[in-house]
Amino acid sequence: MMRIRTALLRGAGLCLAASILFTSCKSKKVLSDASSLRGQKKVSGNVRERYAELLNVPERQIRNERLYRFVDDWMGVPYRDNGMDKRGVDCSGFTSILEKEVFNTDVPRIARVMADNVKRKYEDQLEEGDLVFFDFNGKKFSHVGVYLQNNKFVHASSSKGVIISDLKDPWYYKYFSRGGTLRN
Repeated sequence: MMRIRTALLRGAGLCLAASILFTSCKSKKVLSDASSLRGQKKVSGNVRERYAELLNVPERQIRNERLYRFVDDWMGVPYRDNGMDKRGVDCSGFTSILEKEVFNTDVPRIARVMADNVKRKYEDQLEEGDLVFFDFNGKKFSHVGVYLQNNKFVHASSSKGVIISDLKDPWYYKYFSRGGTLRN
C-alpha cells in the first residue's frame, strides 16, 4: 500500500512539474500536425509571439489575444465523445465553447447543424473565428474546427485531442467541405 501511495505522489509531482513547464508564458510546446510543423514544435515568447511563429504570420496579425489564450489553455485536452470540459472534448463541443467564450456567440452543439448556420465563404475569404467543416467516414459535416489564420485551424482531433492543423494538408483538404461565418 505504501509503494502505491509513494508512486501516486511521485506521479502527481511529475504531473505538477509538467504542468508548470508546459504552461509557462515564455515557453510552451504547442501541438500541431500542420504540414510544416509535424509533431510538436517548441515555440517561445508570449502568446502573440508563439502563435505568430506557429501560424507563420507577422506578430502584428495576432490581434485577438483572447482567442489565442483560449486556444493555448485548451491545447492538448484529450478527445472524448460528447465531452464539454478539459477532461475531454469533442470537435463540436470545443467549437461551441470557443465561440461562446471568445466571441460571445451561441452555436448549436452538433457540427452538421452548425454547418446549416454559416454563411459560406471561399477558402481565401476565411477569417479568424470562422468555422471549417469536414466530411469524414462518408458523413456530411461530421467534423468542425475554428479557422485561425494562414490556412491553420484549431479543432479537437479524435486521435490527438485539441490541436492546430493545416487546412491545405492533403489529408485534411480531401475531406474539407465547407467554411464560413456564423449567422447571427
